[in-house]
Amino acid sequence: MFSSHQITHIFLVIDEFMIEFDAHLSARQIGNKPKRKPRMNASEVMTIMVLFQLSGFRCFKWFYLNHVQKLMKSEFPRTVSYNRFVELKKGFVLPMAIFAKSCCLGKCTGISFIDSTPLRVCAKKRIFNHKVFKGIAAQGKSTMGWFYGFKLHLVTNELGEILDFQITQANVDDRQPLKQGNLLKKIWGKLYGDKGYVGKSLEELLFADGIHFVTGIRKNMKNQLMSLYDKIMLRKRSIIETINDQLKNICLVEHSRHRSFHNFINNVLAAIAAYSFLPKKPKVKFYEYQPGNTKQLAIF
Repeated sequence: MFSSHQITHIFLVIDEFMIEFDAHLSARQIGNKPKRKPRMNASEVMTIMVLFQLSGFRCFKWFYLNHVQKLMKSEFPRTVSYNRFVELKKGFVLPMAIFAKSCCLGKCTGISFIDSTPLRVCAKKRIFNHKVFKGIAAQGKSTMGWFYGFKLHLVTNELGEILDFQITQANVDDRQPLKQGNLLKKIWGKLYGDKGYVGKSLEELLFADGIHFVTGIRKNMKNQLMSLYDKIMLRKRSIIETINDQLKNICLVEHSRHRSFHNFINNVLAAIAAYSFLPKKPKVKFYEYQPGNTKQLAIF
């Protein structure tokens, strides 16, 4: 399933991050440092978390007991019990979040797309009996109907790279993270969104920050002048839908088997980190061709 080269590459990237993370953490640590070394180091734990999101398995227990401990003995010779590993995972929310935000995001190219996708934590018929996320999750509505859980807000570029992300409750308006400004700190140029982001005040707010926000128009709105380039790029906004599909079907960012909030957050962060290691990502292709003597730009 995984080649030795793939496992080594993921481990080295995570290990380089953890060396810097531990150095900054130890410099600010108060009191004596623990002398006992854990059986599995932090880089190995995080690597297994990311590998599970890329494995295609639905059950982490089966993956750990039958795949990691049996088929990956050469890569992970000092594994702990499954119960101990689940306990260790709870302490890696902070490093996994910093790793996903600092090492797994792409660079803005001046062309960005934004969208949100629902993260359902249970089926509709179990909403009122659900207890794991009681008081944390909320009911929201998407194009597919009502759901219970959270929203994952994504900003991507035309190369299929995630530029930034944010997790909110399901009843939060899609425009709210944009108004707060935390989601667009590294974004510049043109930003394309669907009709759910329509708002004159929002466009003016983003324009003041140097972002040209382009959205489609609703049926009850008047037609607006728009360049041919923006019209084509609005059609190419489907690239972010493909990214959402890969996050859910390949990296397993969404499932309804969570038993704690820590497990949910770790699963989302590990899935985003795993997506950055995918060899092929959806892209908007640009190339120039010359029909006759006129040089034009084509977008596919």
